[in-house]
This record gives sequence, C-alpha cells and structure tokens, in this order.
Amino acid sequence: MSDQTLIEPGDAIQPGDPPIVHRYSPATRLNHWITAVTMILLILSGLALYYPALFFLSALFGGGQLLRTLHPWLGVVLVLSFSLLFVRFWRGNLWRSEDGDWVAHMGDLVAGREEKMPEIGKYNAGQKFVFWSLALLILGMFVTGVLFWQEYFAPGIPIPVQRLAIIVHSVLAVFVILVIILHVYAGFWVRGSFDAMVNGRVSAGWAFRHHRKWFRRLVEQSRGGSGRAT
Repeated sequence: MSDQTLIEPGDAIQPGDPPIVHRYSPATRLNHWITAVTMILLILSGLALYYPALFFLSALFGGGQLLRTLHPWLGVVLVLSFSLLFVRFWRGNLWRSEDGDWVAHMGDLVAGREEKMPEIGKYNAGQKFVFWSLALLILGMFVTGVLFWQEYFAPGIPIPVQRLAIIVHSVLAVFVILVIILHVYAGFWVRGSFDAMVNGRVSAGWAFRHHRKWFRRLVEQSRGGSGRAT
C-alpha cells in the first residue's frame, strides 16, 4: 500500500500567511452532517420507542404513531448516507503500522506529550476505531431492524426471530451511543477537529501537530505542482 492513499481528493495546502490546509471537501462535510443529524434523530426516536419514561421525546416527531413510521425510514437514510461516507473514507481508514505505535503511546497523548506520538496519516487509530465500529454497528442495526419492520417485512419473519432481532438491535444501539459519545468528545478534546468538519480547513500547525505524515505528503505534493490531490 503506497503513501498516496494518505491523500484524498480535495486535500491541499493553500499558500498564505499563515497557510491553510484543506482537510474536508464541501461534499464530504455535507455527507457527514446528514449522517450525524440522522443518527441523532434515530437515537432520540429509538429511546422514545424503547423506554416508556422517554416516550415524551415522541413529541419531537409528531407523536407516537408518526414516530413508528419515521424511525425505520430514518434508518434507511442513515444507511444510504453512511454508505457514501464509507466509500469516501474506507481506504484512508485501513490499518497501518504506525497505528499500532499510536495506540501504544496513547498514555503520552492523554498526558499531553504529543511530541512522543508517532507520525500518522490523515486519520489516527482512534478515528479508525470509530469508523469501523460504526460501519459494523450500523450494518447490524439495519439488518436486525428490517427483521421486525412491521409494515413491510415482519409478517414473513417468525416471531422468535423478531424477538431476538429486537434484543440484538437494542444492544447494538447502546454501543452506537457509546461510540458516538466517544467521537463527539474526541472532536472537542482535540481542538480544531470540530472546526475542520464545519469549515473544512485547519491550520498548518494543527496538521503538523496531529497528522504529521499526512501533512508532509501534502507539502511534497504542493512542491511537486498542483497542490491538490487527484
């Protein structure tokens, strides 16, 4: 696997004082936020359906009956949206040798000794964990959700299978919520990460500090000509 996979379409360094590093394209950011909003709506609607004490959340969706109709369709939107993210990101999230070193030095990261962290590409091991975890969890929730989707599929599915699917679906939902909490926390903890997904840009200093291998490749590419990935 060559280092060229560290660079994605749209990644570039914009000369200036200071220089600006383009990290996420507008299409990528739109795709991400559609996925994020849909996920939040699914979590809220799922909690309303699962826990009687949280049924008041159904008011956000126009009541219980409408909520039961919207929830599975929101799941379809999530799968389609995340599938686009998967196509965009899966190559950059493949495991590399430096990821193992990054995990081994997580203690230094937490302690603020980032100078001891290994150089990494565009995504670190933590980001890759979130990516692949969500990919598997969303797939599992979609498959189990289809099994007890009353309007279309449940009539042809044995009741014991539906009951098991509901249990598995609920357990997977708990893990999804935990992964999302981790993802949001990391986005705010590493200053500049959240802004990067809002405006698509980071400072050269941020790129050098957190994703030095990716930044070096961008510098090499910029010196070589176009300054943008193809």
